[in-house]
Amino acid sequence: MAQRMALYLQDKHDIQYELEIAKYAEDRGFSEIWQADTRLARDCIVMMSAFLTHTKKLRFGSGVLPIWTRNPAVIASTWSTMWELGGKYEGKSRVMLGLGAWWEPIASRVGVTRTKPLKAMKEHVESIRELFTMKEVTYHGEFVNLERINLDVAYGDKSPRDIPIYIGATGDKMLELAGEICDGVVLNYVVSVDYIKEAIQKVEVGAKNAGKSIKDVDLPELLVCSLSDKDPEAAMREAKKLVAYYLATEPHIMKASHVSDELLVKVQSIMSWPATEADYIRASAVIPDDVVRSLMAVGTTEECRAKVKEYIDAGVTCPILFPMMPDIKPVVDAFADWCK
Repeated sequence: MAQRMALYLQDKHDIQYELEIAKYAEDRGFSEIWQADTRLARDCIVMMSAFLTHTKKLRFGSGVLPIWTRNPAVIASTWSTMWELGGKYEGKSRVMLGLGAWWEPIASRVGVTRTKPLKAMKEHVESIRELFTMKEVTYHGEFVNLERINLDVAYGDKSPRDIPIYIGATGDKMLELAGEICDGVVLNYVVSVDYIKEAIQKVEVGAKNAGKSIKDVDLPELLVCSLSDKDPEAAMREAKKLVAYYLATEPHIMKASHVSDELLVKVQSIMSWPATEADYIRASAVIPDDVVRSLMAVGTTEECRAKVKEYIDAGVTCPILFPMMPDIKPVVDAFADWCK
C-alpha cells in the first residue's frame, strides 16, 4: 500500500518554480501540499489557489492559517470558493483547512493579543464547521459572534462543503483539543520522534473524550528534509540555520524536544528578530550535528529516508516534507512510490 507523502512550502523557493514542482510531485504520486502562511511573506490562500489551477489531483492544505487574521465567516467563504475551484479527486475535497493560534513576536507586533487561544480556536472550528454545512448559522461565543448567516451561494453548487479541518498544534492542551474536535492535527516540525509519540498520546486523549479512536484522527506532520547526495555537509549547514531560527523564536517547541536550556540561551544571545543571514550562520556554529539529526531528516537520501521512517513508525500518517535545499526534485524522487 502506498504511503501518503506531501510537501510543505513556505517562501524559500521561487513561486513559479513551486508551481512546476507541484505538477512534478503530482506526477510522481505525492498526495498533497501544505502551504505555509509564512510570517508576513506569503499568503497561503493565494498560493493554494494558484496550485489548484496548475494541478488536477493534488490536495492542498493551509499549514496553518492564523485564526486571528480573518473572521471565521470569511475563512469559511474563502475555503468554500477554493472548494469550488479545485473540485474533488477520488471523492475527496482537494482543499483542507489548517488553523493555528499564531506565534510571537509577530502577533503582538501587528496588534493582536492572543487571549485564551484554546477557547478562541474551539469557537473558530465549531463555527466554521457549521458554515460548511451551508445552513444558516447563529453562533455566540466569547470570540466568535455570528447572527443568522450562511455561505450565501446564489448560483453555484449549494451542497455541503466536505472540507476537513485541522489544527496546527504543539502544546498538550491544543493537541487534546485537536483530537477532540478536528478531522486531524498538523503536528509541528523541528521536533524529535519522542515528542511526536508523546503528542499523539495527547491527541488520543482528546479523541477518546469525543468518543473517537486515534484512527479517526489524521496525523500528518511537518518534517524538515535537508537532502543532498552530492553535498550532505551543505545540507547539514542549511538545516542548522532552521534549528537556529526555532531555538531563537519558538523555544517552547525546542523545549518540547528536550533541547538543553544551555543551547537555547546560547543561540538566543546570537539571534535577533527578524534575523539576518549572518545571524543564522553565527548561531549555526554552536549547534551540534546530533541535535539537528534528532529534529529532522538531514543528509543523503538514505539518511533522510531512514529518519522519515522513524516518524512514520511513531504514528505519523503523512510526512509533510519541507525541502531546505534549492532543488526540491531530489526530495520528491527520494520519497515517491514509498510503500508501507
